[in-house]
Amino acid sequence: MFGSGFGLARYAQQLVLHLEKIDYKNQYIIFLRKKNWDEFEPTNSNFIKVLADIPWYGLAEQIKFPAIIKKQKVDLMHFPHWNVPLIYSGPFVVTIHDLIMYHFPRPTATTLSPITYWIKDHFHRLIVRNAVKCSSEIIATSEFTKTDIQKTLGVAMEKIEVTYQAPFLPNNEIQNLSPDHLKNFFNKHNITRDYILYIGAAYPHKNLNTLIKGWKIFIERNGKENQLVLVGKENYFYKKLINDYDLPQHNIVYTGYLSDDELEILYNHALLYIFPSLYEGFGLPPLEAMAHNLPVASSDSSCLPEILQDAAYYFNPKDERAISDAIQHLSMDQSLRARLIERGQKLCASYSWEKLARQTLEIYKSQ
Repeated sequence: MFGSGFGLARYAQQLVLHLEKIDYKNQYIIFLRKKNWDEFEPTNSNFIKVLADIPWYGLAEQIKFPAIIKKQKVDLMHFPHWNVPLIYSGPFVVTIHDLIMYHFPRPTATTLSPITYWIKDHFHRLIVRNAVKCSSEIIATSEFTKTDIQKTLGVAMEKIEVTYQAPFLPNNEIQNLSPDHLKNFFNKHNITRDYILYIGAAYPHKNLNTLIKGWKIFIERNGKENQLVLVGKENYFYKKLINDYDLPQHNIVYTGYLSDDELEILYNHALLYIFPSLYEGFGLPPLEAMAHNLPVASSDSSCLPEILQDAAYYFNPKDERAISDAIQHLSMDQSLRARLIERGQKLCASYSWEKLARQTLEIYKSQ
C-alpha cells in the first residue's frame, strides 16, 4: 500500500521512510506491488524490496500472500491495514485506522449489487475480527479509534497502542509561482472568487450533502461573493453529488483529482478549509490545511476534537445551519482566524512521523 496518494498509502510510505532513518539494527522486508515498485528505493542497507503483486481485499491476497511472506522467513509482520490473510499464522501487528464499516449503512457506500455487497461486507468483517483477535498488538490511529475497537470488537485496551500521524509541510517552491501561472491555474478550474476549500472523498460518511445544504444557506444570506471548491478523485459518489445538486448553479466548483503541487496552490490561496465528516479515525486533511496557515472549520464528531484540539472552529455536522454559521464566522472574524491559524501552527508542530516511527519500532521490539 506504499505510496503518496490516499491516506493508507502515505501512512505506509512515511512509516517505512522514517524507520529507514532510525533503525540500522533490524532487517526489514517491504512487500510491494508492480504499480508501486518504483516508488520505494531503499537508502538503508537493512531494507529490501520483495514483489507481492496481489490485488488488495481479494481471494488472491488471502491465499497467495501468506506463502510469499513465509518464503521470506519474517520474525514479525506488520500489516498496515486490516486486510490480514485469514490463514496467516506467523506473529504480526496490525494497524486499524477506523471501523467505518461497522458504523454506517454500508450499502449506501457501494456500487455493488445487494447480494455481492452482503457477501463482501461479511467477509471483510470476518477478516477484521480475525486480525484483531490473532494479532500480537494492535496499532490505532487515535484514542477515539482505540476506544471504538474495544467497544465494537471486544478487544482489551491493553492490546492497543495509539500512534498519531503527522501533516505534510508546505512546499515553499510552490509559494513563489508567477502571477500568470496562478491566473492560468485558477482560470482552468473556474475559480474566480475567494473560496472555501474541501479536499477529500465524497463517500457518504464524508457528509458532503449536508455541507452543500449549509453552503446554499450561506450564499442565500451573503450573495455569491465566495465559492466552495471541492477536490477529489472522480468516482460514483462525486458524479452523484454533481447530478443531485447541479453544483455550478450554487457557486460550487469541483476540480476532480489534483496533484500535490496543484493542491499547494489551492491551500495557499483559500479563505478557509472546511471538514464536515461524520466519522474519522484520525483526520489528516484538516491538519494539513493548518500546516498551510489555513483556519479550519471542522465537524465535532468522532476523533476530530481529540486531533484538532483548540485549533479548529467546531460545528454540528448534521445541522446545515450550523455549517453555514461556521463558514460565516470564520470568513469574517479576523481575530478568530488569526487565533486559529496560530494555534494550528503550534498543533502541527506537535505531530511527527519520526515520533510515530519510533513508537512503532518500540511496539515491534516488545513482541
